[in-house]
Amino acid sequence: MGGSESLKAAVRENYARAALRVGGHQGGCCGGSSDNSCGSTISANLYNMDEQANVPAEAMAASLGCGNPTALAELKPGETVLDLGSGGGIDVLLSARRVGPAGKAYGLDMTDEMLALARENQHKAGIQNAEFLKGDIENIPLPDNTADVIISNCVINLSGDKNAVLREAFRVLKPGGRLAVSDIVVRGEVPAQIRRGVESWIGCIAGALEEHEYRGKLSAAGFEAIDVEPTRIYTTADASDFLNSAQLDAALIAPMVGGKFMSAFIRARKPG
Repeated sequence: MGGSESLKAAVRENYARAALRVGGHQGGCCGGSSDNSCGSTISANLYNMDEQANVPAEAMAASLGCGNPTALAELKPGETVLDLGSGGGIDVLLSARRVGPAGKAYGLDMTDEMLALARENQHKAGIQNAEFLKGDIENIPLPDNTADVIISNCVINLSGDKNAVLREAFRVLKPGGRLAVSDIVVRGEVPAQIRRGVESWIGCIAGALEEHEYRGKLSAAGFEAIDVEPTRIYTTADASDFLNSAQLDAALIAPMVGGKFMSAFIRARKPG
């Protein structure tokens, strides 16, 4: 099994475990292997009380994101939205409410357990204008020019082929359509050992692109009007939390990475 495929298998396994843990309302850390040891720094406090009240508790408990793309994407009634890596469905369900009955929200995920959880959450929420699809974000099972908006929440960084993800996002967007994703982004050099190990990828560390790299890949895929807006910059103490969760030497590494990792809201547009 190649590196990209072994990474995908590991991510799938960890997201499946996260979905199964939701019965006990334990969150995760962008799919991390620990029992929410870094949820307090990455996945916590992303949704306001109104948003939490509008989705089932299980959808909130399964949230493994690093931002709130539905709040920042400026969704309009009647639009079609696609969430890449939809997990337990929280961003799809919130998007479906924002675009209203005349709109549509798709969720795409590769993990059977997450898809089952998302569909159960959709049923509990009584939302009709949402649909969850099984597939890979590198090969989106939708026709060209389908979506007005593509969102994603701390998932693109977990892909072993980000160029393919962004090319597919570009293909599926309508002309003039918007990419509006939350992701982990790096500013500056990062020690090599952070880049090693599957657990680091799953913990939202090694999979993160440097900001200029992210901009370059978006531009190469055809996007314009690219903007990277920091939403949360992680301190040395935060770095210690997620390094410990990845079983890395936090005392040694944290001072070298503090302030270099951030959650960011990334906007781009397909030319009209």
